[in-house]
Parts: sequence; structure tokens; C-alpha cells
Amino acid sequence: MTFETTDSVTLKIWDRSAIDHTLEAAVHDLSTRANAPKHSIAVTCSGPNTFTVSLNR
Repeated sequence: MTFETTDSVTLKIWDRSAIDHTLEAAVHDLSTRANAPKHSIAVTCSGPNTFTVSLNR
């Protein structure tokens, strides 16, 4: 998974069996890129099969 360094990323995940793995990877990537601890990353369900992973500053 690659994305620009931003404060958030929105993902549309159709495969329910991949939700946990995909969100964990997104949290890890955003945490690493932002040089922030994982506990400062929030995951919200922003629509059907749509999740937003964002940095809480």
C-alpha cells in the first residue's frame, strides 16, 4: 500500500475477509510516514465498505 504523506486516507474495501489486514497495514503505513505512534491513528467507518484512517494531532 502506498500513498502520499497526508493526515488521512480513505479506503473502499469490498472483500470483508481483508478488512482487518488492510486497515492494520494502513494504520502502520500512516504511523510510519507521519512518525507518530499507532495509538494516535483513528479508524472510522465513513460509509458502506468505506473506512477513513486519520492522524489525530
